[in-house]
Amino acid sequence: MHTITPFLLFTGEQHGRAEEAVMHYTTLFEDARIVTIEHYGAGEDGPEGTVKLAVFELDGTRFRAIDSVGPHAFGFTPAISLFVDCKDEEELNALYHGLMENGRTLMEVGDYRFSQRFGWVEDKFGVSWQLNLP
Repeated sequence: MHTITPFLLFTGEQHGRAEEAVMHYTTLFEDARIVTIEHYGAGEDGPEGTVKLAVFELDGTRFRAIDSVGPHAFGFTPAISLFVDCKDEEELNALYHGLMENGRTLMEVGDYRFSQRFGWVEDKFGVSWQLNLP
């Protein structure tokens, strides 16, 4: 059996923000924890103090995040998003407002034909989140 893990690569203008993102995400979700964060040291491939590898969990899903050691001609895109089924409207609203902080709305929270309550945001790190109340 394979394990599929979302992997967040912080590059370009987001480089150096992996740890900030991990800390932010783990404060927004009730069932969240940081498993480990490794930083680059002096003389290593990446800038000292940036994230070599962070492993964290949100509601039982394990994620990995790094600050890229090299430049890339790409960043995050809403074409790939993290889809969250929320337990109630209070949780959906809390996540929406927490993720919206210095981000942008892709779809306002509302009632849509496919969901009784749904919102889509791009957070301040450029990561796209779909929040759903089934």
